Amino acid sequence: MKEKELKFLISQGEGYNIEFKENVSSIDKDIVAFANSSSGRIFLGISDIGKVKGINITNRLKSQIIDLARNCDPSIKVSLESLKYEGKSVLVVNVPEGEDKPYQCRHGFFLRVGSNSQKLKRDEILNFILEVNKRTFDTLINREFDFDRDFDNEKFFKYLEMAGISPVLNAKEMLTSLGVLKNGKATNACVLLFAKNPQKFFPQSVYTAVVYRDKEGTEVIKREEISGSLFEIVRKVMDFVRFYTKVAYKFTGKPRREEIYEYPLEAIREAVINSVMHKYYPESGHNNLLAIYPDRIEIENYWIRPKGFVLGKTKFRRNPLIVDLFLRVGLGEKIGSGIARMQKICKKENAPEPEIKALERYFYITFRPSYAYMKFVEASPLKTPLKTPQKILTGLESRILNEIIGNPRISGREIAENLGIGLDTVKEYLERLRKKNLIRRIGPKKGGYWEVLESE
Repeated sequence: MKEKELKFLISQGEGYNIEFKENVSSIDKDIVAFANSSSGRIFLGISDIGKVKGINITNRLKSQIIDLARNCDPSIKVSLESLKYEGKSVLVVNVPEGEDKPYQCRHGFFLRVGSNSQKLKRDEILNFILEVNKRTFDTLINREFDFDRDFDNEKFFKYLEMAGISPVLNAKEMLTSLGVLKNGKATNACVLLFAKNPQKFFPQSVYTAVVYRDKEGTEVIKREEISGSLFEIVRKVMDFVRFYTKVAYKFTGKPRREEIYEYPLEAIREAVINSVMHKYYPESGHNNLLAIYPDRIEIENYWIRPKGFVLGKTKFRRNPLIVDLFLRVGLGEKIGSGIARMQKICKKENAPEPEIKALERYFYITFRPSYAYMKFVEASPLKTPLKTPQKILTGLESRILNEIIGNPRISGREIAENLGIGLDTVKEYLERLRKKNLIRRIGPKKGGYWEVLESE
């Protein structure tokens, strides 16, 4: 390993295949975790925040590590590599994926979960033994993917920017370090995240988003089949949600108006992220679905219920490499904590807790409108003091209003281009905003500007 590769690894931080340790304390936990997962590297002499402190590499130290690995059950064969970084010594412990899983050390059974080596409980050990011979879908090599033809450099370097990783190596070297390229071959995780057209390989990764006019879901107002990388899908699905849900505005006389959203958007985003991270991709014909009804938002995820799964207790690794790549850019939560995070967000946003159903083949999460929003809707405008009027806006009205706030001299054509909608639609919604006494036009069509009215 060259110094520039280590520099790159330090910049990206710990992950599913990378562990930093200042010393050998409890190193057998990490050795076992990598052997039970899909291999990994332990860097001794580096703190968990990526500060290189160095380590005194001796034959005794090497023998100690080899003995610890050998004393695991079954025995694990590791390889060691010494290197220098800015004049300091670093010892790399290369741990292969085990062929005789599960492995345990004196501390118990461990599995790599995100950037942590997590100890397995009794039920988790039993579940792991049942699944032990199955490689996770995202770590499998995709034989149809041609790197030169299908890889999207722009998507990958945008990801590096999001993750705060400096591109000190070429793309293939960085992908290998991230674990998404193995022996020059792309994994399914690489395809779903960095292919020019992921749906060419996995049409089932399309995300269906639909708006219904009725509570029963018999009359469709709008339906979209959302494609792209998994990162792009999350963004587009949330754009769809914002577009077709409402916002309550309360003007308080202060420069900044109070916004109360119909639904807890952050919790919904967490649910969408979880649905793409934990979807069961090997089987085609099942798109994930987000449906907006008049009284709720429902997310349907095709997942295949793991054996022995208990909601709120069982932690499982459906696509650990994909999860790791999402975590690196601050999306999603560690395995097993997503539901708790959604509940916490809903409580903070004064919204009902999400309703969850974990069926045999589908996982459902349902969100209801927030209590705060419903309180605004139920309040009579006639009873609202003129100095603190409330306005209920659709997602599109809100986005157009924000365009005007950002640039009062913006034209209708510019709004249409920015939002990707027709000019006639913009004109219709500008008229709606005028009727709600939220905006007015000052001056002529050419050379004039919009004024946002924050009081009546």
